[in-house]
Amino acid sequence: MPFHLRFRLLAPAVLFAATACATARPAVIGIPALKHTEADVHFMTGMIHHHAQAVLIAGWAPSHGASAELQRLCERIVVGQTDEIDLMQNWLRSKGAPVPAATAGPMKMTMAGGMQHDVMMPGMLNDDEVKTLDAARGPEFDRLFLLGMIKHHEGAITMVEELLGAPGAAQDETVFRFSSDVVADQTTEIRVMKQMLAARGHAVPQ
Repeated sequence: MPFHLRFRLLAPAVLFAATACATARPAVIGIPALKHTEADVHFMTGMIHHHAQAVLIAGWAPSHGASAELQRLCERIVVGQTDEIDLMQNWLRSKGAPVPAATAGPMKMTMAGGMQHDVMMPGMLNDDEVKTLDAARGPEFDRLFLLGMIKHHEGAITMVEELLGAPGAAQDETVFRFSSDVVADQTTEIRVMKQMLAARGHAVPQ
C-alpha cells in the first residue's frame, strides 16, 4: 500500500492516542502514592482524644491560679494541639474513615463480632486524676499539672512508637510528618516541664 494511503488510514488512530495522552491524569508516584493503613487510622483517631484531654486541662491554667510560666506553656499546648486535632479530623475525613468528636475521654474500638469497647490512650489521666487536678489551685495545680502532663506526653510518644512498629504504618506523608512532630514537640516539652518541677523543689519523675 502506498505510504500516503497508509498515513490517511492511521492518522485518526494517532490523533486519538495523542489526545488521550494529553488529557489523561499523570500517574501518582512517589511519597503521595503511598497508602495509609488501619494502624494509621487507629493512631490518628486515638490521638484526637489524647489531644482533647491535653487541651481541656491546659485550658484550666488561667482559672486555677497557675503561675505565669505554666500559663505560657499551657497556652502553647492549647493552640498547638487544637490545630493538630483539626489536622487529624481532616485527614480521617479525607480517607473516608469515621471522624470522632474531640472529647477528652476514651476511644471507641470495635472488636471482632462488632462489640465496642472504650480504650484509654497511653498516658491519659484517669477520672480521679482529672478531678483532683480540677480541684487544685495555685502551686498545687502547677505541681499536679506538670506531673500529669509529663505522663501524658510520654504516652503520646508511646503511641508513636506503637504506630511505627506496625507493618506499613506511617508511610502516608501526613501521618509521617505529624507523628514526627509529636515526638519532637513533646520531647522538648517534657524536658521543660521537668525543669519547672525541679525549679519548684519537687521530685522529678525519671
